Amino acid sequence: MSRESRTRHAPRPMADRPTAPFDSAESAWFWYQRARLNRAEGARLRADPLSMARPCDPDDIVRAVTRLARARTLQGHHLRVLDRHGRRLTPPDGRLPEEAADATIWHEALDHLAAPLRSKGIVA
Repeated sequence: MSRESRTRHAPRPMADRPTAPFDSAESAWFWYQRARLNRAEGARLRADPLSMARPCDPDDIVRAVTRLARARTLQGHHLRVLDRHGRRLTPPDGRLPEEAADATIWHEALDHLAAPLRSKGIVA
């Protein structure tokens, strides 16, 4: 095979504008969930010219969660709570008796997620 016939893969260009990390793992998680819900509804992900550019793709966040789950840092109960409240786009309210346990698990899961997201510059 000659050099000319090989397919070359180039990385996608980053946004032309400066990026800003999320202020917390929670805000990154909700951003990912909104993107996921938009994709499920058939929306194409386009940069909103008025919104702030982010230093990642939504898939970067799910990859971090997947790595934590494979390492058993995040367990099934963490993933269920992240998914349930992520779909609602609201954190569990620890003041409500029916959500108190979820609130504890939610904060624990996001504490675990914050470290890898911070190390990649996704969370400040």
